[in-house]
Amino acid sequence: MDPVRPEFVPDASLSRAEMERLQRDIAAAAVFEDDLPVDPAAVTLDSTEGDGGGTTQTRIADTTGDDAGTAAGPDPPLVAGVDQAFVGDRAVSAIVLMRGGDVVERVHAVAETSIPYIPGLLSFREGTAILAAFAALERDPDLAFVDGSGRIHFREAGLATHIGVTLDLPAVGVAKSLLCGTPRESLDPKHPAGTRIGIEADADVETAEAGTLIGYALQTRQFESGDRYVNPLIVSPGHRVSAETACDLVEQTCAGYKLPEPTRLADTYADEVKDEVRDAS
Repeated sequence: MDPVRPEFVPDASLSRAEMERLQRDIAAAAVFEDDLPVDPAAVTLDSTEGDGGGTTQTRIADTTGDDAGTAAGPDPPLVAGVDQAFVGDRAVSAIVLMRGGDVVERVHAVAETSIPYIPGLLSFREGTAILAAFAALERDPDLAFVDGSGRIHFREAGLATHIGVTLDLPAVGVAKSLLCGTPRESLDPKHPAGTRIGIEADADVETAEAGTLIGYALQTRQFESGDRYVNPLIVSPGHRVSAETACDLVEQTCAGYKLPEPTRLADTYADEVKDEVRDAS
């Protein structure tokens, strides 16, 4: 999968002012409404093999090339989970491509990082490796879950938005912490599973009017015991997805874990590749 908007490909040689200007252009090009090529309700973890009984057990499917639908109906959408790991100054980007509950492809790419971590400029540090991994895919996904922010960003152009707009791929940002914005109520981790708390733009979000809904804190799971609590995920639209649908998609793909299954598996795969890269060094 190659960039549709090459002018937005991350360039770490730009000055900080140029990077921020590019992010404003990306935010202006982003679509924070539903414009998916598939029915969001079709994004599930139901297995495409066997009896189709809705199992959430994930495995590598015996599928190659283009996947045709069956007599029972069309196959579920192809959903990519994207996560990163680091080995010194090298970024390891891992993509796990799923159809329903089956992993149909895994790819990775490794690229040198030219700049340190700077809050708000993550895509310029990690974007080269991510786009290289997408280019290695044999199939084009219908949707991507990206480990990082989307619209919840100082210029509404987090990692998920930058990658989504560059590829013109519907994308959802799934972050573990809140970068900016103001929650509509406390993010107390004691909230029960399924709780959604809106995140509004504030003075830190320079490209959106204050009070604009830019995403949600989503409680995907919770311990049954009151002694331990799970922090919510920070979910925001990246591109061609609304904030509400982004939350629906994450909830539909959590298999009893905190993270949606595509990014959870991408995280595991990134760690595997990281170990291989380190051992080969």
